[in-house]
Amino acid sequence: MSAPSRTPNGEHQAVKLTPGLIALFAFSCGAIVANLYYAQPITELIGPSLHMSAGATSFIVSLTQIGYALGLFFIVPLGDLVENRRLMIATALISILSLAAASLMHSPGWFLVMSFSIGFSSVAVQILIPLAAHLAPDRTRGRVVGTIMAGLLLGILLSRPLSSLAADHFGWRFVFSAAAALMTLVTAVLALTIPRRTPEHHASYFGLIGSLFHLLRTTPVLRHRALYQGLMFASFSLFWTAVPIELTRHYGLSQSAIALFALVGAIGATSAPVAGRLADAGYSVRATFIALAAGALAYAPALVHPASGVYGLVITGIVLDFAVQMNMVLGQREIYALHAASRNRLNALYMTSIFVGGAIGSAVASMLFERGGWTLVASVAAAFPLAAYIHFLRVGRPHGLSRR
Repeated sequence: MSAPSRTPNGEHQAVKLTPGLIALFAFSCGAIVANLYYAQPITELIGPSLHMSAGATSFIVSLTQIGYALGLFFIVPLGDLVENRRLMIATALISILSLAAASLMHSPGWFLVMSFSIGFSSVAVQILIPLAAHLAPDRTRGRVVGTIMAGLLLGILLSRPLSSLAADHFGWRFVFSAAAALMTLVTAVLALTIPRRTPEHHASYFGLIGSLFHLLRTTPVLRHRALYQGLMFASFSLFWTAVPIELTRHYGLSQSAIALFALVGAIGATSAPVAGRLADAGYSVRATFIALAAGALAYAPALVHPASGVYGLVITGIVLDFAVQMNMVLGQREIYALHAASRNRLNALYMTSIFVGGAIGSAVASMLFERGGWTLVASVAAAFPLAAYIHFLRVGRPHGLSRR
């Protein structure tokens, strides 16, 4: 460990952010955020097992994301007020209990409650990322955040194929029990390893929550970035909630085959470190232009050539994941550069908007698929990044961003 020093906002920084610690942060973020996505490709197994209607089954993913969004809004801001490691461990313990309980549930209602609780408690990941940003020097903050986000995004992308494979061979309940075991291991390692950070910000909890609205009102970069990524993530969640249904019903793929399909999407996580380096070099605007345009064009195979089949879906998955992950890292790099003392609250607002968008995308997936099949799903999913792209060209680029 290095000698204690002070960050620009006056807080003590006693631990150097070594490559090993960065790798631990990246792995832990991936393992924690994966909890939000294990259910996504196996809802077709969970629903019939618990005698759920099609509508109720769709809410498994939506309630998880709604819980996460509420946890982001009400729990993550505490990272600017209370000791970070203790807050992270407390939320992780709730996550462990929720995952274990979900593996034992036989009531549809209680399983949905546990789905909400899994999402609400998985916000530990959004306490770790601002902590890493605090420890990172200004000149490499984008690179560090990009590396950790690559781990987080791999967790998002690999959770689906791992869940499909495990459910195919051992049943869906094994997925949740194994996740609880992994979370127990990760929490124990983090408790022994990550540094303490006690913020010097002093306020009541309600004052802290109230300050969120002030930050949102007075920070245009945050508003624009939150809107872009909220729309991008709505498209992302809509695609990954609906595509297992399309692959099962239209192409007859097994859970193991769907797992291989989802594994291909992990290629998109490679954009996170690239985006971090571009942001550090001052190319946020140009990279945002590329990310939003790619997100809108990702659905071209389904809309231009509907007979493109599974290959078209693979192209859409790779391009969409690449665009979404790139835009997320660019946004985080921008907002982390604003106010160090408000970093957790800024992150909470940014991520809340993202998962509100994700919850909307997941909630409408089944309805859109039942009414218009994959063509309707692709049309609506493409409209989200297209709206973000238009807003970026008309409003966000000249007024909200300061970089090239």
